[in-house]
Amino acid sequence: MIKEYTELQSHPLKTGSSFVRPVQIFPERVKLSDPAVTVMTDLTRVSVVSVRARTSMDRANAKMIRYGVRMLLVLDDNEQVAGLLTASDVLGEKPLRFLQNMGGTHADIMVRDIMSTQRELSALKIEDVQSAKIGEIVATLKKANRQHALVVTEGADGLQTVCGIFSITQIARQLGAQVQSFELARTFAEIEAAIAHG
Repeated sequence: MIKEYTELQSHPLKTGSSFVRPVQIFPERVKLSDPAVTVMTDLTRVSVVSVRARTSMDRANAKMIRYGVRMLLVLDDNEQVAGLLTASDVLGEKPLRFLQNMGGTHADIMVRDIMSTQRELSALKIEDVQSAKIGEIVATLKKANRQHALVVTEGADGLQTVCGIFSITQIARQLGAQVQSFELARTFAEIEAAIAHG
């Protein structure tokens, strides 16, 4: 049976070869009344960028820059969600407060020292998100004073799986706001300005 097929020619894999990463295409412009899923990073289409809790803060920051993201999912040794690390965590006051309390140098700071832990996080259920509007997600992020929201599915056993992420800067861009900083209050003000002019 296999005799009717001919083999393909193989070629050496060249040094410096890369690999394809999935990319989710977002609509360029959205309105607050559009479905929330149009601005959600869908983890069934895009690989999440993650880091371990015992990684140095500087390496985690370099990873964010390399992948062009402002948030890393922090995983424990069992590949379960241990927390979130955002660019604001790295570039804000948390590293300074850690050094004031614990001593050491900037290079000593680990992800676990400045991340938001799993116990500090809440998540949206995908069933609620599927019927929500973008405006509801913006209101949710504003009320929680957070830049990101996790979206989860829940199995019959009650175990949650993160299946999506909302980013206020991604939403702001799609609404037409010019996001200039990591400051959350300014991002919400820029969204409101874009809506008023749009």
